[in-house]
Amino acid sequence: MGKPNLPESDVTAGPHLPVLLDEVLWALKPAPGMKIVDGTFGAGGYSRALLQAGATVIGIDRDPTVAPHVERLRAEFPDTFHFVAGTFSALDTLAAPFGPIDGVVLDIGVSSMQLDQAERGFSFMRDGPLDMRMSSSGTSAADLVNELETEALANLLYAFGEERKSRRIAQFIVAAREDGPITTTLQLAKIIEKAIGRKPGDAHPATRSFQALRIAVNGEFDQLVEGLFAAERLLGEEGTLAVVSFHSLEDRIVKRFFDPDKGGPTASRHLPQVQAEARRWHPVAKAVKAGEAELSRNPRSRSAVLRSARRTTDAARPVQLRGLGVPEVREA
Repeated sequence: MGKPNLPESDVTAGPHLPVLLDEVLWALKPAPGMKIVDGTFGAGGYSRALLQAGATVIGIDRDPTVAPHVERLRAEFPDTFHFVAGTFSALDTLAAPFGPIDGVVLDIGVSSMQLDQAERGFSFMRDGPLDMRMSSSGTSAADLVNELETEALANLLYAFGEERKSRRIAQFIVAAREDGPITTTLQLAKIIEKAIGRKPGDAHPATRSFQALRIAVNGEFDQLVEGLFAAERLLGEEGTLAVVSFHSLEDRIVKRFFDPDKGGPTASRHLPQVQAEARRWHPVAKAVKAGEAELSRNPRSRSAVLRSARRTTDAARPVQLRGLGVPEVREA
């Protein structure tokens, strides 16, 4: 079976390239008359391509800085583009007024647009305030870095960033803030580099720590789990959910959500057989990664993974963390 005949999209002409765009379109198969939720609108790359294919799109985002991209699409597609401000964890409620939905796409984590805005504080490559708040409200990364005790900070960096040297990094941060609060991204990045060093060719030593802080500030794992189950409640039979994630912790959650057996204990032939859980998603497509052409034009796609599946007729499950492999921060 070949790829659907989709119109050529011009979204790759802009500075913010939607990752795995062709693969997302292949999974969702947008067409006139379909309604698709773009739960992480960002710069609108997926939304534009879906609209160009004739679908009606409901965009959702909690970041107030997406407004110019929203207005641009409203002007170009006044009859088929709609936007609702909010978090994708509540996408079923936010999209309910638009009637039956045929598909949902989620692009998890920080967007290239946010990384490029130094004033947002997401990137250790650009100097800016140590913020990282997607909604521009609530606890900031600076609050965590300057207020958490050594043990609590180390546990956070390890759980959410898989940073093996989390304790040493936390010790250096706590020592550095004795001379004054840590307020900028480059200030923190230099402290982390001083703590664990940097080898030529390796990723920046602050990569995992910045990931951990961003996830904690924005409650990203809670958002992801709530969003997945919201999509399960929203979509009817044959509705498609496509999720793009960027690191192993997110991808593990998505994988186990689609196929709960992946996270369950290995069955023993000496114990009574447990009845298999009903399938809410089937078939579950194989994980897809960027090809060489996309990697060459968009290096940020190197860690992206797309997983997708179609909804069955079985009733949606209550929200549950069990079996999803959601990281937890140990109490200090």
